[in-house]
Amino acid sequence: MADGIVLAASNSGERPPIRVAFCITDLDVGGAERMFVELVTRLDRRRWEPRVFCLSGPGALVERLQASNVPVTCLGAKNARNLGVIWQLARELKKFRPALIQNFLFHANLVGRMAAWWARVPHVVCGIRVAERRSRVPLWLDRLTQGFVDHNVCVSRRVAEFSIHHSGLKASKVSVIQNGVDAQRFAAATAVDRASLGLTASPLVLFVGRLDSQKAPFVLLEAFERLVARHADWQLLFVGEGPLRLAIADWIAEHRLQSSIHLAGWRSDVAELLKTADVLVLPSLWEGMPNIVLESMASGLPVVVSRVEGTEELIRDGETGLLTSPGSVEELEQRIEQILMGRDFSTSLANAAQQTIFKGFTLEAMVSSYEQLYLRFVQIDA
Repeated sequence: MADGIVLAASNSGERPPIRVAFCITDLDVGGAERMFVELVTRLDRRRWEPRVFCLSGPGALVERLQASNVPVTCLGAKNARNLGVIWQLARELKKFRPALIQNFLFHANLVGRMAAWWARVPHVVCGIRVAERRSRVPLWLDRLTQGFVDHNVCVSRRVAEFSIHHSGLKASKVSVIQNGVDAQRFAAATAVDRASLGLTASPLVLFVGRLDSQKAPFVLLEAFERLVARHADWQLLFVGEGPLRLAIADWIAEHRLQSSIHLAGWRSDVAELLKTADVLVLPSLWEGMPNIVLESMASGLPVVVSRVEGTEELIRDGETGLLTSPGSVEELEQRIEQILMGRDFSTSLANAAQQTIFKGFTLEAMVSSYEQLYLRFVQIDA
């Protein structure tokens, strides 16, 4: 689960829990945010005393943290240009006096490291969740402020390689801790009644994610248009919100595919939807390690995903899922058809994928790797 991390001796219980601050950009429901909450709430409280600092206002995940007795302070920053949030966070850190701060997501990484320097927090760990290809500015800022950072945790090996080669981070300050998933919860979920979604019993393709150019939804739309020309009863369900929702709805109407393609918006029952579908498709142009792919594999749903950061570490092409070239409509079309037309092949992929997740991508393993990393730093001060 973790690269370059040496197992440290365990806490004997003779001293009080070590204070750790966790800083994140927001606590809305997203893949990175949910993984953040899983990490914080699953820490061994005999060893660690976590406290969360959210740069924005309260989000949907605050209640989950508070229910686990994790104090949460929301700083209410309206946007990334609110530099005053650095001083707000620094004041809070001075009060809390953590031994270490763990930052998640780009803005929290940047604000958290600056505030930690001002508050004299002994150790700063930053989390890099994606290979950022939209703009080079975040890469430049990351490199410029690395002097404030002790270590960077990347979510996949490809993200680590990207960060070293494109952001100029020192390899000695980078390691990998892959995401985990509550595999049993997804494996045991009960399928949603398709009729409640306006769907039939015919083959169903599922997309779950932000409706954003990164996820390449129009590549999927074009591939599915070709498929439905041959398989008129096939269905496609988009689950998620994002800036491209209206454009996608317009495209569906323009191509007169309203009876075949459905937009469900954001839903809380993803585990149940995965049990309902016949294949998950994620044609992203870049990623980190997509949680929805982990969740689909855990649920026993075959996956077709693009060959981007994190997916090759999850999927053995043709054995535990199918990989396609990013942006290739033709490959995506062929791979979806291969799954939906080959029942035995589909079942074989799904079974092998589920075993892969249960063996190597658990939340317990992920949290243990983070705890080992934190101990490596705080024991320097012991």
